[in-house]
This record gives sequence, structure tokens and C-alpha cells, in this order.
Amino acid sequence: MEQIDRRRFLGNSALAAAALSLPGAAYAAQGRSSVVPTTQGRVRGMVEDGLHVFRGLRYGQDTRPRRFQAPRAPEPWSGIADATAFAPSCPQRSDRYASTSEDCLFLNIWTPGPDPRARRPVMVYIHGGAYSSGSVVDPLNYGHHLAARGEVVVVTLNHRLNAFGYLYLSRLDPRFPDSGNAGQLDQILALQWIRANIANFGGDPDRVMVFGQSGGGAKIATMMGMPVAKGLFHSAATMSGQQVTASGPLNATARTRAFLVDLGVPESNLGDLLTIPTEALVEGLDATDPVLGGGVYFGPVLDMKWLTRHPFWPDANPQSNHIPMILGNTLDETRAFIDPDGPKITGLDWSNIAERMAPELRIDIHPEWVVGQFRERYPAYTPEQVFYAATTAGRSWRGQVIEADERAWAGAPTWVYRVDYQSPVDPRRGAPHTIDIPLVFGTLDAEGSITGTGPDARALSEKMMDSFVALARDGDPNHGGIPEWPAHTLPERETMLFDSEISVANDPRQWERELFGRVPYIQPGT
Repeated sequence: MEQIDRRRFLGNSALAAAALSLPGAAYAAQGRSSVVPTTQGRVRGMVEDGLHVFRGLRYGQDTRPRRFQAPRAPEPWSGIADATAFAPSCPQRSDRYASTSEDCLFLNIWTPGPDPRARRPVMVYIHGGAYSSGSVVDPLNYGHHLAARGEVVVVTLNHRLNAFGYLYLSRLDPRFPDSGNAGQLDQILALQWIRANIANFGGDPDRVMVFGQSGGGAKIATMMGMPVAKGLFHSAATMSGQQVTASGPLNATARTRAFLVDLGVPESNLGDLLTIPTEALVEGLDATDPVLGGGVYFGPVLDMKWLTRHPFWPDANPQSNHIPMILGNTLDETRAFIDPDGPKITGLDWSNIAERMAPELRIDIHPEWVVGQFRERYPAYTPEQVFYAATTAGRSWRGQVIEADERAWAGAPTWVYRVDYQSPVDPRRGAPHTIDIPLVFGTLDAEGSITGTGPDARALSEKMMDSFVALARDGDPNHGGIPEWPAHTLPERETMLFDSEISVANDPRQWERELFGRVPYIQPGT
């Protein structure tokens, strides 16, 4: 059989159409390879430990020739396209990923079997890294354990990031009407590809769940308010990832101007952006943000074309209130961001905590007053404990409170969790941001996991995996392995506490919620 390079995926559609009309099973497994037809052509993956795995499967064309524009579906190809190795990650400032390219619109699939009659639930993961970095080539995000345990189809995908995905140009140049939300449109194109093709991989296009951690959850919250995403997914879960408001067009334009100045590109000739090397655009991400300071921020924009209102302001978007949703956070979110041995914590005491903590709260609130309130409420806390508790409650948790409460007001089916499980590998990190990724994927032994692989971690991971699978399968995360998980209502604010012992608590951080609720919530980047 002819095999073509995944980069091209070109050719005529006749062979693809013939493949889709084959009677019986829609695939052929040959040795340790697996061939499946798609709407563009046939693809070859691998059979690994009983799962059919497809890596680097193209869902969109190379974005380099059409920078800052909406993505396009792949052209049909002849022969069999190879999907046995991860494709490059999308360009970013981080050097964590060895291979990056603007040709990065690829996804990966783990399935128990590609029989279209199976109609398994589909779980689509959107990676974190804010909107600026990250990739699903990270072993923490591999879908083999989840697909095998849950008898589900797991899909992970990459999409354009930072300036490539969210540089807002349309107010400056009408040639780029989609620029501020191109990264979101990539994800939507992937979901459209999944709707059209996932049945041939054993999935049910009518039971698609999106889930994501950190920035991945924020991207999902944003998609829940984008009309073009309507009907593409049927349940959702966000893990420490909220997006209450999007960037306003004026602030987004100010950021674009700062980026252009750093690049040396005149505002009067934005066509220069189309010929600048990829590496130069990445280096321009060091431009100073005129709104927030620090490196320039790029994220979804209230452009009044693709995003016509804020995702969760002034309420939960009615478009998605019928979608069952899990919202989760961790007990010690900021212990992941702020190094216990770094300059913020080293030498921390009551004389300097307010000054050090103020910028980490990300809100305009009196830091000495906050410290005093926490010391009065928790007199046994050390300065380090106050620092992490306050920054978690004020910075990394409030968005979830707003989203959960707004959905409760609307009567939307919502279940809230908090991970309290403390890392046995790095105890000073506690239960930090990202600890729920390996718990939900079952990748406890992957590089970067701090869950450990002991019996408590394994038992908790199985229960969390089963809850996410239950939401994908039935629209409800309850299953026989956990106490009854009640939906989030007001004023009870029922919350599942995931720890070595699992329990339900009502409004478990009421005091912190009420304390920071005195200050208006303005999401960074707005």
C-alpha cells in the first residue's frame, strides 16, 4: 500500500470516498498497524497494548501560509497517511518541546477499537499553559490509561497559541477579521473534524465531552459562549481553568501595538507580519504588556464576530446551560506557581509578607488587611501558609466560584470538586495546580507527576477517572465508587473533596469566598 507523509495529506478524494463505503468494519488492522478511513483519506496508526493509537493526525492545514486567519480543513489525499508519531507542537516561548512549527494542527486518538458500531463516549482534552504555551505531547496527557479503563475514545489536540492564535489585528487591518480568536477557531475546527470522523474510530459523535486543565479549562469556558461551537460537545469539565471575561478589543489592540513596536513592524504595513520568520514572532512575545506589565498577554478577544459576549459575565451563557459540567480546583493552587524555595518564600516573615503577596493576588485589595484577616482567622498559620492560602483564594479560585454560582442560578447541571490530596513526592507543594492531570488521566508514573504511585494515589485516580468517564457516558459524574456527588446549588455550594478519603462538604471555603467577594472580580487580560 502507498504511504504518504503526514505533512502533505494531499491528493484526490475518490480513494477516501471508496474507503468510507467499505462494508462491515471501517478499518483494517494489519500486524501492529491500524488503518481507518476519514473524510479526507485513510490514516494508519498503531495497535499498542490492545488500543488503536493514532498520533499526529492532521485536522487542519498548515497555518504558516495564512497567519492570523481562521484555520482550514485539510485537503483530501490519496494513499494512506501516516499517523504513528506526534506532530510538532505549536510555536511558543517555552523551550520545553523540541519540535515546534506553525504547521501544528494535529490531534491524537486512543481508542479500544475503531469499529463504527461501538459508539463509545469521546473525551477531548484541551491542554493548559494559559493561551501562550503547552502541548499534548506531554506524557501527563497521554490517553492510554483513560481509554482502556473507561472504554472510551480519548482525543488530544494542539492549536495555535500566543500571538499566532490570539494577536488581535482586525481593528487595525480588515484583512485579519479572525485574528483575535484564531486559536479558539482551531479547537472548533478540531471538534468539527471529530464530529465528522470519530465514528470510524469507534466513538459516538453525539457524546463528545471536552475537558481541560488550567488554560485548557479557560478555552472550554470561552467556547461555551461562542455560537460557532454550539452543538459540537455535549458535556464539559474544567480543571483549575476559568474564563469569566475575555480581553476587551481596546486592551487587545493596545497589546497588539506594543507587540508591533517590539517587532519593529509599522502599524501602517501589517503585511510585514506575514513574512517575518516564526522565530522573530516568538521573540516578540517578550514585549511588555501595556495593561498588566510583564510579558505581553494574548487570549480570546471580545471581537463581536466570533465572541460576542463575555463567557460568564453578566451570567452563564444560556447557550451552554444545558450542558452537564464539572468544575474543579485544588486546595493549594499557587504552590505550583510560586516556588517554596524561590525568592517570594525564602526569608518570608510577617514584616514582608504583604509586600511580597500583593502582586500575586492579581487584584486591587489592601494586602496588609488581607494578612491581618488571615492571621485572625487562622492564628496557627505560618507566613508561608497565609501566603499560599490567600493567593490561592484571591487569585486562582474566584473564577470557579463565579462560574459555578452563575450556573447554579441558571439551574444548569454542575458538579464542583476540590482536590485535597497532598503530594507524597513533594510535600511542600501540597495539592497544587496540575495535580489533577495525572489523577484524571491515570498517568501517575509519567514525567512531571507528583502524585506518587502508591495505593492511595491509584485508588483516588481510579475514582476520578471513573467520574469523568461517567460524565462523558451519562452526563452525570456519579458512580458506585464514590459517595453521592450532589449537583452544585445555592446557597449550599456542594463540593466533592477528592483525597485519600472522599467526602462532600457544603461551601468548604466560605470564609475565603466571602472575604475576597468584597472586591470586584476583574480577570487578568480583560
